[in-house]
Amino acid sequence: MTLRLAAGWSAVAVFLSPSGIGKVQLHQSALGPLVFLWLLGVIIWCAFGVVAEAEKLAHRLGEPIGTLVLTLSIVIIEVVLVGAVMLSGSHVPTLGRDTMFAVLMIVLNGVVGLGLLVGGIRHRQQSFNLEGATSYLALIIPLSLIALVLPNFTLSAAHGRLSLLQALCFSAFTVLLYGLFLWLQTGRHKGFFRPADGVDPLPPVAASSGTDAIAVSTGKSVLFLLLNLLPIILLSKSLAKQLDAGISHLGAPAPLAGIVVAMIVFTPEGISALKAVARNELTRAINLCLGAAASTVGLTVPAVLIIGLITGEPVILGCESAWNIDPVEGGSASKIDPLN
Repeated sequence: MTLRLAAGWSAVAVFLSPSGIGKVQLHQSALGPLVFLWLLGVIIWCAFGVVAEAEKLAHRLGEPIGTLVLTLSIVIIEVVLVGAVMLSGSHVPTLGRDTMFAVLMIVLNGVVGLGLLVGGIRHRQQSFNLEGATSYLALIIPLSLIALVLPNFTLSAAHGRLSLLQALCFSAFTVLLYGLFLWLQTGRHKGFFRPADGVDPLPPVAASSGTDAIAVSTGKSVLFLLLNLLPIILLSKSLAKQLDAGISHLGAPAPLAGIVVAMIVFTPEGISALKAVARNELTRAINLCLGAAASTVGLTVPAVLIIGLITGEPVILGCESAWNIDPVEGGSASKIDPLN
């Protein structure tokens, strides 16, 4: 942990210095690729630190609050990275859309599918809380339609774009819908997100442990979570510039930036979900995966739209016609082209 913090804050000092190796662009020097890999490695390492501290908090808070803390910690990183790329002047209007689509594909198809395979091989049969899973899907489907499909059908702006009023309405609706879900998840329907057998793999720490000791331990975890999170936030602009320069130099497609951001952010949480499956905690793994997908769309949409309104940069949310694939089914593609 100490080594990770030292690496993260050392990278911050180097990349934020007025001059130095942090100013080397990916295509301008032989050191460029090494600098990019170093920066990428530090950010991913710090992301693992955020997940580790969030899991400690999750153990103290129990389900579903614990999983919610872990999921929101990761999504904050994702929103920060997307915002940094947008504010870096990279002129990628589809970045938010590409990142959300990549997250849905990676999480719902990749991590969930691999988790079910690992769980089936290791435990043969596993149980999970169906009510919680269906609740997540009931949120993910409308959020995905709002973010990735509905913008293609608006007539007051260009294809896939939103007018000012539409952007405000879309932002408000996604925040309201996601906020209502969080209220139900942490309130009257809390039981939907606990294991079907009633045994909580993350029971709240007992009061007998001592109120003062619990408070000190929780405060320590929050402090280290922030110490791991801050380097990611501070380095996000440097990563955005390196990523933009590299994609431009290689002539790679713009959606690659969204895929890279999604992989950076959700690699630690994906590993946590697979570990939960290996421990026969399928409900927790599903909460992590589906919660990540829901919170990504619910928070990324208002974030990118607000940044676009503030900076005046165009934001394209609607997917291309060939991209409109049902993320839940993960394979039944149907072409939708509202303009033809």
